[in-house]
Amino acid sequence: MEHLLTLQGLWSLLTLTALEIVLGIDNIVFISIVVYRLPEQQRAKARIMGLSLALIFRILLLLALSWIAHLTQPLLTIQNFTLSYRDVILWAGGLFLLAKSTIEIHNRLEGSEESLSQKLESASMGTIIFQIVALDLVFSLDSIITAIGLVNHVWTIIIAVVVAILLMMAFAGIVARFIHRHPTLKMLALAFLLLVGVLLVLEGFHIHVPRGYIYFAMAFSLFVELLNLRMRKKRSVVPLHEPYGSLENPDLRLQRDAKSSPN
Repeated sequence: MEHLLTLQGLWSLLTLTALEIVLGIDNIVFISIVVYRLPEQQRAKARIMGLSLALIFRILLLLALSWIAHLTQPLLTIQNFTLSYRDVILWAGGLFLLAKSTIEIHNRLEGSEESLSQKLESASMGTIIFQIVALDLVFSLDSIITAIGLVNHVWTIIIAVVVAILLMMAFAGIVARFIHRHPTLKMLALAFLLLVGVLLVLEGFHIHVPRGYIYFAMAFSLFVELLNLRMRKKRSVVPLHEPYGSLENPDLRLQRDAKSSPN
């Protein structure tokens, strides 16, 4: 632990913490979508329990470095393609996200949103927590492997993971409420998960796509959508000096004024 008191140790800790926080964006968006199928009074509990179990499993993965290294070892070779357990895990996580996002988008576009009672029948606390933990492990697999390559001290990685999970616990509820207050943002979040699913599948085929491109595209889309929300909010406010509303057709206003004139 003495290395954390050095300048290099602190810099490594800050770098890894930032990495874990950025890579945790995927998880926060997924949690915001999946937890919504629970009753409102159970959502916070599901988020905390799911992330707490995810934290425990992440630490166990870090303590089992030899097993992590084994995941990247070739399992099967087909011509120039080598298949590993890591690839299978990425495929499974990516396909699950693709299916989940596609179903959610289809339901919203077709207007077949389930009633609250149907949601409660189709989702249980255990199922939601299992999904949170499983996807967190898929999301964190590459970040853990990257962290092991960057830092030789396991405790530095563990501290960075703990800080990132605690921040996710603190902000996941805020993000979830903000997304579900604005339907267009929820659709944007589902599109983001769809992109992440494609990204995971491509990673399983050893096609590396820098996540920075995905994050930049989504950040830009979010910025544009926030501008649209602000513009719609301004349009919904009728100015006091316009008794008939600022959105009235100008031609209709001219005809009304002509009829009311003395001539």
